[in-house]
Amino acid sequence: MLTRLPYTLLWLLALPFVLLRLLWRARRQPDYLKHVGERFGRYRVRAPGRVIWVHAVSVGETRAAEPLVRALLAQWPEHAVLLTHMTPTGRATSKALFGDEARVLRVYLPYDLGWLARRFLHHFRPSLGVIMETELWPNLLAACRRLQVPTMLANARLSERSARRYARVPALTSLTLGALDAIGAQTAGDAVRLRALGARRVTVTGNIKFDVAPTPAAEARGATFRARIGARPVLLAASTREGEEALLLAAFAQHAPPDCLLALVPRHPQRFDEVAGAVKAAGLGLQRRSDEAEVAASTRVWLGDSMGEMFSYYLAADVALIG
Repeated sequence: MLTRLPYTLLWLLALPFVLLRLLWRARRQPDYLKHVGERFGRYRVRAPGRVIWVHAVSVGETRAAEPLVRALLAQWPEHAVLLTHMTPTGRATSKALFGDEARVLRVYLPYDLGWLARRFLHHFRPSLGVIMETELWPNLLAACRRLQVPTMLANARLSERSARRYARVPALTSLTLGALDAIGAQTAGDAVRLRALGARRVTVTGNIKFDVAPTPAAEARGATFRARIGARPVLLAASTREGEEALLLAAFAQHAPPDCLLALVPRHPQRFDEVAGAVKAAGLGLQRRSDEAEVAASTRVWLGDSMGEMFSYYLAADVALIG
């Protein structure tokens, strides 16, 4: 408890600014103001029975968790799977992946204060918890340990830079990692770094993202995309972020053959219009995927303004650039 006290005090001091940040982000993505009570451990939904909890903070982690969630549903048919997120896009992704599957619930994980973590665990009473990649919340994991909820880190990754950052608070990091019952690391290097920081029972399991397979619907959609584009070469810029598109567009305009089409898919949906404006400012012919139209020969950039269709974009492309 004393080891976590400075961390908890920092959270208390930061909480007003965290709420202001929610308001700030809601200016561009209003969904940040939905389900705010869940971020404080207040939930309206309840699981119909026993629960396996999987935490996937945002889009990438949610997509990576898909094969795991499907395996859990098949292996334990008497359990529901509770997916927790921190972003609206993560939540929307789980909705797109699992639709109205009655055994999959989705909520926000509360902020990492002890009483909020306990409120979350008392409400859903998970049989076990699986945290994707490297979401290490000291108070949450301490609450899991205290309430005897077995918890593991899956698809765990830890870069050398992140390891150095965690090493600055060795007591807190060792305590937090020690609260995990098992860790499945992506690579041997990740495992070495995790063990050096105090992790126990670390196994190299590989990257679960390689277990994700396109659905027949995604394959059919990819074929449709390709038919709309035609025979011209397609360069896909996948999951781009702010600051990347301007560089990509300038390089594409200068170096790409005139018949090449750039399929540009921003990572965050709230930026679709912003990126469309950047394409026009670069003087490149633009079409949107949402127009559902054939791609004209004069179009240089096809904007992927959709969610949950990344497999289809990959299937339609000749070369992919992943930021």
